[in-house]
Amino acid sequence: MTVQATHTQHDTETPSGTEYGTAVPREPREPRAALRVVRDLPPHRVPQVQAHLPLTVAHELGVPTVHRTVVDAANFDHGATTPALVSVRDAVDAALPTYGSVHRGAGLPSRVTTGWFEQARVTVGEFVGARPDDEVVFTRNTTDALALLAHCVPRGTQVFAWESAHHAALLPWGRRNCTRLAVPNSASDAVQLLRSALAASDARGKLVVITGACNVTGEVWPVRELIAAAKEYGARTVIDAAQLAPHREIDLADLGADWVAFSGHKLYAPYGAGVLVGRRDWLDLASPYLPGGGATARVRHQRITWHSGAARHEGGTPNAVGAIALAAACATLRRHHEEIERHEAALADQLRTGLRSIPGVRLVSVLGEDRPNVGVVTFTVDGYDPALVSLVLSDEYGISVRDGRFCAHLLCDSILGDGSTAVRASIGLATRAHHVGRLVDGVRRLVEAGPTLDYTYDESTGWTAADDPRDLSVPCPW
Repeated sequence: MTVQATHTQHDTETPSGTEYGTAVPREPREPRAALRVVRDLPPHRVPQVQAHLPLTVAHELGVPTVHRTVVDAANFDHGATTPALVSVRDAVDAALPTYGSVHRGAGLPSRVTTGWFEQARVTVGEFVGARPDDEVVFTRNTTDALALLAHCVPRGTQVFAWESAHHAALLPWGRRNCTRLAVPNSASDAVQLLRSALAASDARGKLVVITGACNVTGEVWPVRELIAAAKEYGARTVIDAAQLAPHREIDLADLGADWVAFSGHKLYAPYGAGVLVGRRDWLDLASPYLPGGGATARVRHQRITWHSGAARHEGGTPNAVGAIALAAACATLRRHHEEIERHEAALADQLRTGLRSIPGVRLVSVLGEDRPNVGVVTFTVDGYDPALVSLVLSDEYGISVRDGRFCAHLLCDSILGDGSTAVRASIGLATRAHHVGRLVDGVRRLVEAGPTLDYTYDESTGWTAADDPRDLSVPCPW
């Protein structure tokens, strides 16, 4: 099946078109001029945010549009993956000349890399307010970190998780041992749902999985209140901080949480590293997550003695460069938390205000639009497939957003409708004030005039633009 979203004849300044799903005969276009650089698309309605912010390596990235222009990339996809910080790149560059195997050599490269790898644990622990006896275990990402904890949960423990959670926090526990709580409609409702479920449970042990900030909408959950409720019933807690850690300070000791998990690739350190930080007793009692070299203290014919501590679950040669990158990102963000919060809050407020002013645009929330938010604005546009909206913003305006169900299908089914999707704009350090203006203008033009090219939908390939003049192939960097 194919569907067309087409335009009507328009000039280059004011795109016009028709509604999604209609077909209008298209006249041949004149060849366009060569690519030209455009630093922004008018009008500018959003003031610049004055802040001394850390730079990312993508801060001067230019992207071609279907209009044969090159615009500075407008990144509203930080919720999926962040560009590396310049400080992270510099740390990796510094680590590579002396890169060696961790804990496995007396030579200078091994000794230097081992020292930096272990210091990275300290820095990452400090970033989340780890207690002196907490363990810092490096993993691949948040999914891997939560799967590690699930591997270590003692037999007979009941896990409690909301159906609004990201799949990484919802799925690793198994259905039999996991009580799924309904999607709450407010922060107080989330706390009450947890209290009721814990009160009804007679399990020997309990673990509550708490979302720090919603993956779909960016709303900050009532973490402190949920931890307090869990403690009343003797339950332990783990915070899925994948969306929270890049934007807010986390203090395990102050909150009283037992574990926290997050990813480097959402924290401006996209080098394949994540972390689980927290209590060591369950970790030391469990069998190794990755049995092999590094996890073993002694191997005999009839008996294997495993290490305790982080090494127990870090079998094989670890991702030392990823750990160093993660530590560098944590150190940089820790120095700039206040500026980052101000930057993101100002841009998010302007984005919400701008999108609310456009007829047919609906903002999506779970706990209510008055909840604190980490700079995510999720929305739908009447009459338009969210996948088409995101492609038009990319092709015609150089804007990166994400569409879909964001690895939170149960939540999206609840708040959007069964199988429905939305557009997510997630703000971060690569987002600037004029990018917000461009996004609002792009959505407004789409609503008022339609796309500037014909777009065809195919079930196997999705939406594609007709007569796209760009060559988007990029040679491999090796």
